Amino acid sequence: MYKKKPFFIVFEGVEGCGKSYQSQKLKKNLEKKGIKLVLTREPGGTRSAESIRRLILKDYFNKGKKEKFDKYTDTLLYLAARNEHIEYKIKPALKKGKVVICDRFIDSTLAYQVYGKQVDRNFIDHIHKFILKGIKPNITFILKVSSKSSKLRLKKRRTKNRYDNFSQSFYTKAQKSFLQIAKNKKNYFVLESSLNNSDLEKKIFSIVCKYLKIK
Repeated sequence: MYKKKPFFIVFEGVEGCGKSYQSQKLKKNLEKKGIKLVLTREPGGTRSAESIRRLILKDYFNKGKKEKFDKYTDTLLYLAARNEHIEYKIKPALKKGKVVICDRFIDSTLAYQVYGKQVDRNFIDHIHKFILKGIKPNITFILKVSSKSSKLRLKKRRTKNRYDNFSQSFYTKAQKSFLQIAKNKKNYFVLESSLNNSDLEKKIFSIVCKYLKIK
């Protein structure tokens, strides 16, 4: 029997892994069970955080232009968006006993900024102490995807941001980082998403139902 309680679910993975798609599927499946929830994303989720998102994800370094954000400026913008998101969306929803499904969270910062861009981990951890306010996911799904499948999905996207145009080697490195983060953690589930079919959808729903005690 489901008892209303705050529960935080995060989807992580590289571009083209199917995070957004599976987040939407999980939302629909839980709503059919009468679960009140919030589906959100990072960077973004609130009006102010979405404004920061547009600034971050805009392909601001055109060919021939050397000027771009320093990696620490870039990271601070992500963290600023996260602070707004936690304060005005995630925390209020959890306080009301809702389920929160988030497309990306802190592990993306570690995979992309720390492992990918060599930003100092201590720098990020120090800021997180102030902005996370003890909030952490109950479950994190890491969607593992083949380079072939991710490439095909990225090609089909109508609108792209700069993270959709990185080299395959960057995505490979990022995916390895996500897998490393998930290693030996009981509340992390690494799932193969290259097919991104109904079997994956059912598997995710089954795991969530078990945690929420939904029949």
